[in-house]
Amino acid sequence: QVQLEESGGGLVQAGDSLSLSCAASGPTFGVWAFTVAMGWFRQVPGKEREFVAAIQWKSGTTHYADSVKGRFTISSDKVKDTIYLSMNNLKPEDTAEYYCAANFRLSPTAWENDQRDTYWGQGTQVTVSS
Repeated sequence: QVQLEESGGGLVQAGDSLSLSCAASGPTFGVWAFTVAMGWFRQVPGKEREFVAAIQWKSGTTHYADSVKGRFTISSDKVKDTIYLSMNNLKPEDTAEYYCAANFRLSPTAWENDQRDTYWGQGTQVTVSS
């Protein structure tokens, strides 16, 4: 089992910055952390959940969706078992429910197009006004 607890999110204006964090815990995470990729997905009502960014826990390798590349940065703190998503130059189209996620089978790159076997957080809303 893996528990993912998110924090951050809120209402900002276009061009602003915002950070999300996600703390991971649970016996599965503790034992298999060396294989895990952690990341962020987002979803708007009526649309499928889409990949945003991911980081390979052991190597630090990252992967980003084209839509956020250059604006968002994912990072990790292995002491706190926490990942962060730093979002800069936010746009109204970034408005969505953001979900922290973990996957013990897929690389960050493969995870972009395959959400099977993913553990999910409860989600946090990010709203960007124009």
